Amino acid sequence: MLPCRRALRAAGLLRSAAAAADPRPGTSRRTRCGPGERPVGRGVALPAGPDLRHFLRGAAAGEPRPEPGPVPGTGKVYLETYGCQMNVNDTEIAWAILQKNGYARTKELDEADVILLVTCSVREKAEQAIWNRLRHLKSLKARRQQDRVPLRIGILGCMAERLKEEILHREKLVDIVAGPDAYRDLPRLLAVSESGQQAANVLLSLDETYADILPVQTSAGGTTAFVSIMRGCDNMCSYCIVPFTRGRERSRPIASILQEVRMLSDQGVKEVTLLGQNVNSFRDMSEVQFQSAAAPVLSRGFSTVYKAKPGGLRFAHLLDQVSRIDPEMRIRFTSPHPKDFPDEVLQLIQERHNICKQLHLPAQSGSTRVLEAMRRGYTREAYLELIHHVRESIPGVRLSSDFIAGFCGETEEDHQQTLSLLREVRYNVGFLFAYSMRQKTRAYHRLQDDVPADIKKRRLEELITVFREEAARANEAMVGQSQLVLVEGPSKRSASELCGRNDGNIKVIFPDAEIEDAAGCKALVRAQPGDYVLVKVTSASSQTLKGVPLCRTSLSRSAACH
Repeated sequence: MLPCRRALRAAGLLRSAAAAADPRPGTSRRTRCGPGERPVGRGVALPAGPDLRHFLRGAAAGEPRPEPGPVPGTGKVYLETYGCQMNVNDTEIAWAILQKNGYARTKELDEADVILLVTCSVREKAEQAIWNRLRHLKSLKARRQQDRVPLRIGILGCMAERLKEEILHREKLVDIVAGPDAYRDLPRLLAVSESGQQAANVLLSLDETYADILPVQTSAGGTTAFVSIMRGCDNMCSYCIVPFTRGRERSRPIASILQEVRMLSDQGVKEVTLLGQNVNSFRDMSEVQFQSAAAPVLSRGFSTVYKAKPGGLRFAHLLDQVSRIDPEMRIRFTSPHPKDFPDEVLQLIQERHNICKQLHLPAQSGSTRVLEAMRRGYTREAYLELIHHVRESIPGVRLSSDFIAGFCGETEEDHQQTLSLLREVRYNVGFLFAYSMRQKTRAYHRLQDDVPADIKKRRLEELITVFREEAARANEAMVGQSQLVLVEGPSKRSASELCGRNDGNIKVIFPDAEIEDAAGCKALVRAQPGDYVLVKVTSASSQTLKGVPLCRTSLSRSAACH
């Protein structure tokens, strides 16, 4: 059973909109400060600085004025992103806030006055990468020339939320710590850190969605972009840290999402991915007239650990509105939960030519017994029934999934059932990992991480092998077919080839050659990033298609021809 909001707020895990908007230090209810101290964020007591009376006394006594220090908001910021697409979007939000407050962006580490790492906490390996990076930055900080502004280092995102105390106290390297709901506070945290003090804010919010902040795209001129539509997750799967690092589910108002997508369309972006930890449980409660709407029906055979939530505009409505903005813009979404696929969503995907016929359906395991321990809310049989229904509703749909090897209590028989699920479904794309226990999760408190590391490794390797075999077979079925490819740029392996992705989100490589334009002009053209090119597939592997370009075309024209 999920903890109530009152209990979470009392534990300091949630804050209201008023608290989130309050820029004053010391808003935490958990921090008790001694004399001469003031709290910053949650649980970090810092020495109090001089107040106004101090300066008035100094002026009256004729004290010389100190030399002015660096002006807040005039430093150069270097941003580094780790983890999922949500972190990419978080980076863009953080940069939008800092840019508005006068900071400049640099892509050169040595030029930076502030280095911010946007971090991931979903697995131990992801966190270890950050600790290794911090060791490198420690030497960079030590080599900083005396005549330059001291280098400040910040940890943002999920790892900041999970390990605030350890980050601040381990080798005293990090100057600021900001959780996923505290990016608005970054200018204040950086200002505090200029005096040599550490500053932190890791309060989670009940309603922060950054709806009024238009993210600044970190790759100028890019053909694709991510748009966050909701934050947090209420599913409370037993293995997952996300509800504890990103908080409860809350959705952006549809109006702000549509505004951002229109802006991206005007900038020439040709593909938008709608983002959320549980993207298809989207529920916009900002419009009063829809607050009494009935709760949607879950996928057949699926359940949740929380009561159904009535009211609000749902994902099908959002998807419909977004797809109408630009007929030449592809629309994707991730990451969904299999429980939230009502027929109206599947029908919309099938009908709209610019909504990609590709779905991510995270299974996590092929064993009903393990799925129950994971608190996924479905059985193997219910999941397979959904797969069959999706394929009937959307002919030619491409599927991807997530799997965990070696979860608590997983037996060899459970593992074999997962291998058989991979063979039966035959996914085009897969994300497979060995289980990594996370503190705070239900598994940490209730289950035993009892699968030895060597067995986890062996099972993961077997999952990867079977996935690649089946993905290769699925992709080989496209040999001889024509695929519409959105060009992203040159291939990383050859300057004479271009790379892009088809509707199923599979990488396609083809020669950078002169081709005809389907619009009817006689001159030959070379495809550019952002162009749609029809490519005839000549070979396939588990991860890549290769082919020859036929012509440059458009999304609408290609849909009309098929």
